[in-house]
Amino acid sequence: MTAMQWRIWWLAAFGKFFEGLVVFMTGVALPLISAEFDMDATQHGFVGAASLAGILVGALALGGLSDTFGRKFMFVVEMIIFMVFLVLLSVSPSYFWLVVFLFGVGVALGCDYPTAHLIISESIPSASRGRLVLGAFGFQALGALVGSAVGYVVLVNLPDVSAWRWMYATAIIPAALVTLGRFYVTESAPWLFAHGRIDEAEREAARLLKRDPTYPRTVMLVRQSARHHQHPSQMGWSALFNRQNRRATILASVPWFLQDLGTYGIGLFTPTILAAALGHSAVQVHNVTDIIGNQILAAQGVALVDVLLIVGVVGAVMLADRVGRIPLQVLGFIGCAAGLLIASFSTQYTGVAQTVLIFAGFMLFNFMTNLGPNAQTYLLAGEVFPTEVRGKGAGFAAAFAKIGAVSTAFLCPILLADIGTTNLLYGLAGTSLLGALITWLFRIETAGVNLDRAHERELDAGYDAAAGEGREAA
Repeated sequence: MTAMQWRIWWLAAFGKFFEGLVVFMTGVALPLISAEFDMDATQHGFVGAASLAGILVGALALGGLSDTFGRKFMFVVEMIIFMVFLVLLSVSPSYFWLVVFLFGVGVALGCDYPTAHLIISESIPSASRGRLVLGAFGFQALGALVGSAVGYVVLVNLPDVSAWRWMYATAIIPAALVTLGRFYVTESAPWLFAHGRIDEAEREAARLLKRDPTYPRTVMLVRQSARHHQHPSQMGWSALFNRQNRRATILASVPWFLQDLGTYGIGLFTPTILAAALGHSAVQVHNVTDIIGNQILAAQGVALVDVLLIVGVVGAVMLADRVGRIPLQVLGFIGCAAGLLIASFSTQYTGVAQTVLIFAGFMLFNFMTNLGPNAQTYLLAGEVFPTEVRGKGAGFAAAFAKIGAVSTAFLCPILLADIGTTNLLYGLAGTSLLGALITWLFRIETAGVNLDRAHERELDAGYDAAAGEGREAA
């Protein structure tokens, strides 16, 4: 790993950090926002879903642009958009503009889903790709933990209904530094090469690999195989659903959608669920002091639960290249279902037993989701598509996943009120088991495989199977 490779990695990692920080900090800030703008349950849902809806749009509309304008260009643009809307969010004058600005922040974070993954994975050795991509992705969990901690510190030092503004404002200066740093990275050589810009690709590869002493002394790029190279006419959005890419699209999109139902349903509303399950329900709140007191307690509980997100992603980093993406994703989905079921049992008990069950269930869920589907779906989405449509494929997968995130964020407050915590957890456990099944049925293993060959190897298997069927028919 050269200095440039590490620079790219760190700057991409902080993009995931900001996502965890902003999205999960909203869970702590939401009751204060509700108090300031006098929101009802439906408006709660819109605030919770706004940034996730933005991520959906950003991943689909902007993430795919990295295939057209380049990985670096969008890597910079997304952070500029994030900075602008983050500043506006911290000074939101009304409920309407709050939702608009949260949506804008989400658009920037959505673009980062495919772009950050691709700029890392196309710049580092295949043997360590899983560890490094997931290591960067793990900063989302770190951001979630820091978001809870920031919420707690701000509330303790500024016990006021406007404290949520300072929570978001704490990210402005760090985001500005990351934005500046992204101007000084290399463009993806594989992207340049796929667009026929061979000389530029070689120059950027030489910059990427610059070290002292110099090695390699010269860089010359050659296409290893033209068998599966996609013609420019096959590089549009429709290419994701053709015979070559359909299996990859299903594997990258559907399990991620099912995983986001649970991760954002639990992650965004953990403070609310903990409060409801442990008896600190909204009906006991009579004034702003009560709200702040409850949120301080909830922030402490969320921080404890979120520690397991970090432990889980550390496990994913250590095992992804050894065990493989598919086994970890299947195991993780099953573990998530088990954690949600354990948490659901808490409603049948009181006192210490109730507290132990709900914390044990949520902590198991957080550990297993980051060991498995939350990490592996992100990793697979940037690996199973060919270079020509990798940005579109990863962007579509992230956008499709965020349909699940938006749905659960919007419906969670309503469902908690209508069907209760237990039934909601039962439903999310069922979607986790379905995610395990679909992962296994459409599996494509990419651990340790060159990005170009990961896609080609799956196609080769398909061609060989077709040839075998032809010989049998003959």
